[in-house]
Amino acid sequence: MKSSISILLLSAAVALAESPETIQRVPLDERVVVTVPVATNRVTTISFPGPIAAIDAVGVTADGKTPGQFQLAHTKGSTFLSVRALARKAATNLNIRWNKKTYVFELEESDAPILALNLDDPATAETVLPAPLVTPTQLLSLLDKAKAFPLLKKQHADAVANAQAKTFGDAPQVTDFNDYEIRIEEVFRFNTEDTLVFHVTLKNKSEREIRYLPESFCVRVGNRLYYQSVSDAPGVLQPVILVARSSPANRAAISSLRS
Repeated sequence: MKSSISILLLSAAVALAESPETIQRVPLDERVVVTVPVATNRVTTISFPGPIAAIDAVGVTADGKTPGQFQLAHTKGSTFLSVRALARKAATNLNIRWNKKTYVFELEESDAPILALNLDDPATAETVLPAPLVTPTQLLSLLDKAKAFPLLKKQHADAVANAQAKTFGDAPQVTDFNDYEIRIEEVFRFNTEDTLVFHVTLKNKSEREIRYLPESFCVRVGNRLYYQSVSDAPGVLQPVILVARSSPANRAAISSLRS
């Protein structure tokens, strides 16, 4: 038996895990000294938007054999460098030339290092607009619009003017989990609310009832999980029920199987 459900995913308002303190992204500013905690047993990588022109430092070794407080690895022409501390309480500054400007970094040995420092060029950084605020009432309204999308598109086009729909028809996206399968039938996007609606069909292929939590639905994009904001689902998949009507032909077939 199939159970057809609709899942509403508010992509713009999904709560993602914040980037840990060990991974940071900061804008480049030649007027600011950036402090970078570095560990003795971890590698810290500093990445620039383009190839690094030059690096100047004191107490830094490139091969680990020459005495120094930090070890640095950098390939000429590359956009990044990696450093690690060689001694406790080590400290020095690192001056890096990029795009005809000098950027200063203060390296400090620490038990809580930054593992990746990604630097952005403010001149080319894209402006990220805040996600629109969508209320629970609006979410439920979008769910209803998705259910009635074909009718609204035909009779009340203005109601879905800023929305698109992708229907997979006879070629749905299917994920098989042995006892059940998940089929993505349709995907709707409401641009004004920055929201996606997935029309999904769940099919129970087993002989037992399968229960699930409707609020646990999520969509995986790469290594990220985006959890749904609201869904319309019963929370249970009924088992497959086979009914065979008795007839001379059926009885003959059964007798043949037994023999």
